[in-house]
Amino acid sequence: MKHPTSSMCPRASLTRRQFLHGMSAAAAGLALAACQPKTPPSALPLSGNKTGDHKTLVSIRKAESYDPTLIRKQVQALFDDIGGLQDILAHGNRVAVKTNLTGGIATRGLPGIPEIESYLTHPEVVRAVIELFRDSGAKEIFVVEAVYEPESWSAYGYADMVKATGATLVDLNNFAPYNGFEKTPAGTDPFIYEDFPFNPILNEVDVFVSVAKMKCHNIAGVTHSMKNLVGLAPLLPFEANPGDHMRSHFHGTGDVTRTRLPRVIVDLNRARPIHLSIIDGVWTTEAGEGPWIPAMTPIKPNLLFAGKDPVATDAIATAAQGFDPLSDYPNEPFVHGDNHLNLAAGLGLGTKRLEEIKIVGEKLANVVKPFTPSY
Repeated sequence: MKHPTSSMCPRASLTRRQFLHGMSAAAAGLALAACQPKTPPSALPLSGNKTGDHKTLVSIRKAESYDPTLIRKQVQALFDDIGGLQDILAHGNRVAVKTNLTGGIATRGLPGIPEIESYLTHPEVVRAVIELFRDSGAKEIFVVEAVYEPESWSAYGYADMVKATGATLVDLNNFAPYNGFEKTPAGTDPFIYEDFPFNPILNEVDVFVSVAKMKCHNIAGVTHSMKNLVGLAPLLPFEANPGDHMRSHFHGTGDVTRTRLPRVIVDLNRARPIHLSIIDGVWTTEAGEGPWIPAMTPIKPNLLFAGKDPVATDAIATAAQGFDPLSDYPNEPFVHGDNHLNLAAGLGLGTKRLEEIKIVGEKLANVVKPFTPSY
């Protein structure tokens, strides 16, 4: 295990007010297995999702509800906007789809609002992803998450959804159907963890998809497709206090928290690179990632995002929240932690600069829905 390092990126000087004021111009111009650790899965070449003018593609589409027909139509539009799926499916037919079911059924949600309409990935978005991958030739599709309780699958509609689509649920807290977890390296010179104990399915699939919820996060600032990978790690090995049912080792304590979690996020993304990022921002929340943040309130941005560069996709979702994706601690929304997008871009995992990203579908300037960060 390694120690956190200092931030690799300079602090941004723009205030949120200045960033929002310039948005129109920016948008216009834009149990461990005994085997040795395996080579981590490969990311697709970043050039594979760029346009002829060398800009990375990210799609934004609107959806006013989770009506299945509407979601299917708009997710199809997302995929068409970024060049379809054949370039990533060419690598094989086994697909893992990582959802976000944080907190578990013991967590009390917002009064009168279903969890999947506030802070969890909605199963209709995942259903559309599965169906469209099937249509494109995928043979095996796994919905993966280290759930807090197995009952989460049924409580949030995932058990019925995978039954209807023929997908398979995999609880990443367990190594079944394998004989043990697999030590998966976090690349060369990782920040915090040299490797992670993953269910081997994460290394065996040909395509890895992160379907996240569009939210702010108390420490990470924002939680989109890259932060979603925290749920790849089984809970038990990373509990600092036995029985606390959270990956408290990822967070650390005191001043370490600011630097540690953002770097763990980057380590996880190097261990299991994302081939396709999708962000559910149809209905969500602001001011926090879950109801354990007292200020969290519902919001309806009516947006979906997709891209094959996770840094770029998360940067556009961050900009759509009214934040500057180039900002860093202690500026909004990174008021409690370093900007993991800056760290990831500094390592070459993608681009976070709006001028290097071509937005298709909706115009960014027309969809900005300012969020309140998690203070």
